[in-house]
Amino acid sequence: MNSISPVISKIIPAGGKWSGHISRGKQITFTALKDSANVSLLLYNANDPAERYNMPDTLKAQHTAHLTKGNVLMSDNGRVLASIIEDSVGWHDTITGYTSRSLTNQKYGITTYQNERNDYYRSGEENFAVELFRNGLTTRDLSTVVNLFSKVYCDDEGDLHYVSENCKKGDTVTLRIEMDVILVLSNTPNPLNPNRSYPSVPVQFTITEAEPMPENDTCFNHRPENRRAFENTWEYVLLSKGGIR
Repeated sequence: MNSISPVISKIIPAGGKWSGHISRGKQITFTALKDSANVSLLLYNANDPAERYNMPDTLKAQHTAHLTKGNVLMSDNGRVLASIIEDSVGWHDTITGYTSRSLTNQKYGITTYQNERNDYYRSGEENFAVELFRNGLTTRDLSTVVNLFSKVYCDDEGDLHYVSENCKKGDTVTLRIEMDVILVLSNTPNPLNPNRSYPSVPVQFTITEAEPMPENDTCFNHRPENRRAFENTWEYVLLSKGGIR
């Protein structure tokens, strides 16, 4: 991470949510403030939200089922919304989605705002619904998420397994923003987290200006498909914004 002063820095408490428009050329660093963090992330093209993070294309193009440093988050138009330029974790879940109200009630017990006020157990589905509405979108725009800090793998029998010790306090992951995006975050449990108590893990995020992409950029050079996606992105920016930087 560079030494430029933060544009913004916030802590998302357990069950919390956040959304905002982030311009191309920024980077965002997430820091786990306790063990076993999980932040679910949605990404949309800020200028055309019909274009959004596409999980199948992202994984297929990069020959992977999880994300880490060097990987990019591709849109359904074959462009790069964001790239992972630093990562102390090594594995971020792409396949298990977000929690629903019914799953939250079943696993952690029924709570309501009327009874518990801000201590009630929030679900990813509800958090996303609120933040999407704030950005002119609806639940019809809900799509696949990336669960930062979580590791879920599939065994030879096809069963999914959550790795509780994947994230440690102080772990970080940094995303460089490659297009103007709408970022939507929900600090809610991974659906496969076996803990029967509602996790209480705050996560900090800090947005700064990104350094210019170096010629030997890890994300650009990760795979030929990455290079094509970056070239598609630069063409789009050039035509719509009038310049690459």
